[in-house]
Amino acid sequence: MGNVLVLAEHRQGELRDISIEMLALAPSVAEALGGEVMVLLLGSEVGPMAEKIAGHGVKVLVVDDPLFADYNSDKYQKVLSALIDDYKPKLVMMGQTAQGVDLAPALAVEKGLPFVPDIIGLEVEGGVIKATRQLYSGKVNAQVALKEADTGLVTVREAAFEAPDPSTAGAVEKIDSPLKEDLDYRKFVEYIEAEIGDVDITQSEILVGIGRGLKEDKNLPVAEALAEVIKADLCGSRAACDAGWLPDDRQVGTSGKTVQPKLYICMGISGAFQHIAGIKGAKTIVAINKDPNAPIFAEADYAIIDDLHKIVPQLTEKLKELKG
Repeated sequence: MGNVLVLAEHRQGELRDISIEMLALAPSVAEALGGEVMVLLLGSEVGPMAEKIAGHGVKVLVVDDPLFADYNSDKYQKVLSALIDDYKPKLVMMGQTAQGVDLAPALAVEKGLPFVPDIIGLEVEGGVIKATRQLYSGKVNAQVALKEADTGLVTVREAAFEAPDPSTAGAVEKIDSPLKEDLDYRKFVEYIEAEIGDVDITQSEILVGIGRGLKEDKNLPVAEALAEVIKADLCGSRAACDAGWLPDDRQVGTSGKTVQPKLYICMGISGAFQHIAGIKGAKTIVAINKDPNAPIFAEADYAIIDDLHKIVPQLTEKLKELKG
């Protein structure tokens, strides 16, 4: 049986989005391999999280133990190593997150697993698992075939896939922890939240992006006025953030953040591959640029080829009229 084992991730009592996003990929892969999807949830008092995951029609294996109240890569690795031996999944999936980057390479080395990190696509052809990942900061997409092995391992890029809606009720199965005693050589000390600005653009439903075409910071009100009318958050390309027009935590792209808004309106952004990689999850992209050959138009659902300084104020006024 070609089962797929997905490692759920949570932090401070909240299930991380990547845990559900991976379920957009796992079922089709498991079906192609003739198996089923199993989600491993390690934690303490995680019943509600388990039920939420199971609502996507998958089996959830729960290790509910105070030893897993906080993430510890050594503890997770010991459990995963033992469960791979017990359940023999054909593929293990986890997020390309701080946790996944910490855990996956060590697990791959210990178990001798074929490992592809930071994937943005996954399929099965002729029984061979093939993963798609980006090279050269997103300029090239490469399809990588996992070496034939009992189990393979991949990490999935955050926000690369839309989280599926709940479907049918799955099953929750509590299992005994393979780890019987605490580890005294590595302990959780405290959780320190990274300082972020007043807006987390990774959670924004509507974004207005600015680029070098804005020309200077005194033109920022042009974008701010549009954002205010449509209740959007502002973000920018690397050029805009490097120029100091927006804080660094508003940068979109491979050196910034990956976003997945319902609507992304970008102005004066040419569409360098680094920026494109950060907006792959956007549902609808509207691009405004006076260069008809700008790469952004290859990604846009709607294109406005004109000077943003002329078009955006007109668009803002029209939207105000429509809103009464």
